[in-house]
Amino acid sequence: MPQFFTNKRLMLLLLCIIILVAMIGFSLKKDRNATWPEKFIGDTTGVFQNIFHTPAQFVADFFENVEDLKNTYKENERLRKKLDGQTQYEAKLQELENENKSLREELGHLKSIKDYTPILATVIARNPDKYEWWNLIKINKGSKHGVEKDMAVTDETGNLIGKIKSTKVNNFTSTVQLLSATDRNNRISTVISAKKGKKTVNGIINGYDSDKKALSMEIIEPDAEREVKKGDLVETSGAGGVFPKGLTIGKVTEVEPDSYGLTKIAYVEPAADLYNLDNVIVVDRTLDTVDVDKMDDEEEGS
Repeated sequence: MPQFFTNKRLMLLLLCIIILVAMIGFSLKKDRNATWPEKFIGDTTGVFQNIFHTPAQFVADFFENVEDLKNTYKENERLRKKLDGQTQYEAKLQELENENKSLREELGHLKSIKDYTPILATVIARNPDKYEWWNLIKINKGSKHGVEKDMAVTDETGNLIGKIKSTKVNNFTSTVQLLSATDRNNRISTVISAKKGKKTVNGIINGYDSDKKALSMEIIEPDAEREVKKGDLVETSGAGGVFPKGLTIGKVTEVEPDSYGLTKIAYVEPAADLYNLDNVIVVDRTLDTVDVDKMDDEEEGS
């Protein structure tokens, strides 16, 4: 007898397989109730399927969630880059709008002095000393560009900041003496505006008070009908016809009698930011100044 048939274990296994196949085939028949062995096998198979299905489903869900997270991260990165680009675009747009506004204001100022030739210039140097800082600035335009001594200089919006210093005009650069400079010759004829039907008041800027951070203006012929008060606008008068009329100097912050009680002194806060100056305009017209020595001689002669 062959060795295969003498092995009881193999015979038993073969018999079980035959019975299992027969039961499966029998169970495939329709229109009949399952026998208890079929039910037992079905229940046993269901138990094992349930045992293996739960962890398998967990693993599948885990990897699916990981993939979703990766996709979400990529989407967030894409949106972040898009947002960064949008932010840069908005910043550039704001920069252009500010530049456009500045140019419009500058254009408006140029129209207001259309009878004169404006020379656009940039500040290229300034003494960092805390005292000299308020006296002088150096600009990138000189005699080759039409700059001459005593020409008025304004900021971008037309507020007066000073004049070209007489001894500091080179071919391609020149020096501006600021309104805040400590110089007795730094005098400017002014007018204080008045409402319709009211008198205007004339004055002379004759220095800068560093303690009050304001220009000192002597009021000429003060009139009770037109009392100078805080907030009054001070402009260039154009007296003598050599200095543009109507350039804004600043507003009155305080009024007090002079040391002799004969006239009044008004303190004027400059409209221009004299601390921060980048772009300026030189007005091609000689500044109307008053020679101090000449005034002293006239006073002595009288």
